[in-house]
Amino acid sequence: MLTLAQIGCGYWGPNLLRNFSAQPDARVKYVVEASAERRRYVRDNYPQTEAVESLDAVLADSAVQAIVLATPAATHAELARRALAAGRHVFVEKPLARTIGEVDEIDALARARGLTLMVGHTFLYNPAVLALKEVIARGELGRIYYLYAQRLNLGVVRADVNALWNLAPHDISIFNFLLDAAPVAVTAQGADFLQPGVEDIVFATFEYPGGVRANLQVSWLDPQKVRKVTLVGSRRMVVYDDVAEEKLAIYDKGIDAPGRDHVALPFDQPDTARLVYRSGAVQRPKLPTTEPLHAAARDFIEAIRDRRPPRADAAGGRAVVAALQAATLSLRENSRRVQLEEILRASAS
Repeated sequence: MLTLAQIGCGYWGPNLLRNFSAQPDARVKYVVEASAERRRYVRDNYPQTEAVESLDAVLADSAVQAIVLATPAATHAELARRALAAGRHVFVEKPLARTIGEVDEIDALARARGLTLMVGHTFLYNPAVLALKEVIARGELGRIYYLYAQRLNLGVVRADVNALWNLAPHDISIFNFLLDAAPVAVTAQGADFLQPGVEDIVFATFEYPGGVRANLQVSWLDPQKVRKVTLVGSRRMVVYDDVAEEKLAIYDKGIDAPGRDHVALPFDQPDTARLVYRSGAVQRPKLPTTEPLHAAARDFIEAIRDRRPPRADAAGGRAVVAALQAATLSLRENSRRVQLEEILRASAS
């Protein structure tokens, strides 16, 4: 039985508490929460869990083996450092930290002490994303041309981070997972309508190896809730819509250039008469109903038990933070194209 403590039970904390409490081989002994109202919520709904104000008291209890962090992003690195230094495994809600340097510091600490460090990129456990990963691996989509994602809603507006840091970690982690790569360059632009210096909307383009581009739009100011990723390949196209009842749709659509392996003709040879337009069937595969956060909690527990890295490991978290840092620099410098190597060099100096 793994004994855990959770720090924070605000907006996302209740979801983590519910899923970790539901694990058959784990128990959440404590929740650390400064708010009296949120402590009361824990006591009313999870009587087996003690709601306390002090992290010190939790770290002093040798029965606690792992810590789950559900606190504001700016606190992740320091709290993870304290928990790891005290010999506890750590699950950190996304993003893992605010800089690559912070990620490297806590990752090095976890490695030195033989502890599990996991980041809450829950979409890596989403059945639709996993099914799409398998479709790509089988080569059904052909050559990947481009991707784009939209993560939009009216609220929840944050003051501690902008829409990029709040929403984009999800889609960057999906992009990286599907493409088995990290971006090499980023261009971003945004606007701050509600709070000066805090972008409510951001548009970003992530350039991946092989010429693949992934566009992303995130916003707190949109009339509709949209959670969608579209992937266009030379053979097929896919739409993953997390809001829809049938979340994955595979389209047998495309434009073929016979004899050129589905690669578009050069502009100096516009032989459009040879292009073949396809519009076939749409597949909507049946997906498991497993809650992604439940699967993520399971992976954390099993990674500790089996002494192996979790799927959402520190390396993946580092790649997401690096992309966010590059996009932030692009935002601050009038949408300058920022190469990831520039961010990595700066963090190493």
